[in-house]
Amino acid sequence: MVPARVRRRGGRFDALAAGALILAGLTLAGPAPSGADEWPAPRTREVWSESRDYFVRMIPGKGVGETVGFRGAPTGPPATAELYRRESDRSYRLAWTVSLVNPVAPIDLFLTDRGYLVTLDNWHNMGYGTIVAFYSPTGTLIRGYALADLFSAAEIGKLRRSVSSIWWRKQLAYVRPDQQSLYVMVDDAGREVVFETETAAYQYCEPRDGVPRCRGANEPRQWRGYIDPRPRR
Repeated sequence: MVPARVRRRGGRFDALAAGALILAGLTLAGPAPSGADEWPAPRTREVWSESRDYFVRMIPGKGVGETVGFRGAPTGPPATAELYRRESDRSYRLAWTVSLVNPVAPIDLFLTDRGYLVTLDNWHNMGYGTIVAFYSPTGTLIRGYALADLFSAAEIGKLRRSVSSIWWRKQLAYVRPDQQSLYVMVDDAGREVVFETETAAYQYCEPRDGVPRCRGANEPRQWRGYIDPRPRR
């Protein structure tokens, strides 16, 4: 059983984020970065799409033994997500149930008006395992990314670490007004990522010689200006 509280010792540019913030996500269990991490026990949570046409219920898993820092602890099934869709009579009906890639729980979940689900990071393990995962409206895993899929070993080595986590991003993350992309703030120096929620494509952007430049892959790297994702029908 996961204890009620676990304790272990140990000038941004915003050209990408036009329009109002649409907060279709929820922080589930994340501490303020510190040397002594405190993580509240994960709980069942619901997250709604902006339109309220969908909501997802996340049920924590029992895979504590699969998290960094708890090797050898009891383990079990991973976290589960249940997607509900609004019907013509305004009731909600279960559309699908799927096991998530998260052993215990994601830290953040986001749901678009088109029924696509995105999860960020892992309970007690920010930056470890699958840090971003994308699911279709039918519950199919589109793609997941590990930290090494987005950043080089040298870049990862410069990230701040604590007993439990690699702090690769800030708390700010939201579904953009197009309902087809997710904005994630990486740091206060202007680094940020825009993920396409329906394809898992991404653009990582940072100031280079004072100008925002972006890349769509870790290797090979081709830096260019930001390109708005093409709307999908």
